[in-house]
Amino acid sequence: MENFLTTFIEEYGYVGVMLLIAIENIFPPIPSEVILTFSGFMTTKTNLSILGVVISSTIGSVIGAGILYFIGMQLDVSRLEKIIDKWGKVLRLTKKDIHRADAWFDKYGPFTVFFCRFIPLIRSLISIPAGMSNMKIGIFFILTTLGTLIWNVVLVYLGATVGASWEEIVSIMDIYSNVIYITLVVIVIVAGFLFIRKRLIKKP
Repeated sequence: MENFLTTFIEEYGYVGVMLLIAIENIFPPIPSEVILTFSGFMTTKTNLSILGVVISSTIGSVIGAGILYFIGMQLDVSRLEKIIDKWGKVLRLTKKDIHRADAWFDKYGPFTVFFCRFIPLIRSLISIPAGMSNMKIGIFFILTTLGTLIWNVVLVYLGATVGASWEEIVSIMDIYSNVIYITLVVIVIVAGFLFIRKRLIKKP
């Protein structure tokens, strides 16, 4: 992996960083933590600068997030209602559930989009429900850019600081990611249990 990143970034520079991050946002073959910390390390041995890497990676992130946002727009409430009409009984969902979820995202969406930019995997996928709920495009891109910028600055700077030991940062980020994933799984299980319990209580 290191050889691939070295060759790609050395050959394409800032454009290469932007493309890698854009692709990672849509389909993550290589986690952004690896790309960003390694790109930071590359600033110590090439003519790349920390500022240039941060800017190019942020542009790539916003491009990737924007693509997922527009994909989400194609799955608006009306289309979801058609899916519920066909598969609602199997999925144990109703149109009311869809409208409730949409209302929740309308209320808390901006905070969710911003803070989810710091959660691995979810940081990319959050763009889809943002598009589905038709969040104002200006607000979406502003919050996405701010959250992404903070994430990129931290990882690129750490990569540049530790230099050849950049993989140690990736290892720490792996631990951070695993803790987040376990927490999310627990939340989903608890939420699913409460949801099913509520449905069973409502049954006569």
